Amino acid sequence: MGFLDSLKAKIGPAREKVADLAQQHGGKIEQGLDKAARTVDEKTKGKYSDKIGTGTDKAKGALGKLAHKDDGTPKDDGTPPPATF
Repeated sequence: MGFLDSLKAKIGPAREKVADLAQQHGGKIEQGLDKAARTVDEKTKGKYSDKIGTGTDKAKGALGKLAHKDDGTPKDDGTPPPATF
C-alpha cells in the first residue's frame, strides 16, 4: 500500500466525523462565519466587503457540501438558510 492509500484510509473516518459535526451544528457554524465576517468588515471599515463576502460564501458552500449525506441529499436538521450580512 502506498503512502497516499494509507493517508486516505486514515482520513476517511475523520472526514465522516467532520461531516457529522457539520450536519449537527451547521447553523451555529454559519452564524459564527457571519459574525466573523461582520467583525472583519467593521475593522477594515468596509474596504474589503466584496472579498469578505466572497470568502464567507465559499466557506458556507464548503460547509454545505460537508453537511450533505453521501447520496447527495441534505439532512433535515431544521437548519435555516444562510443569512446575509
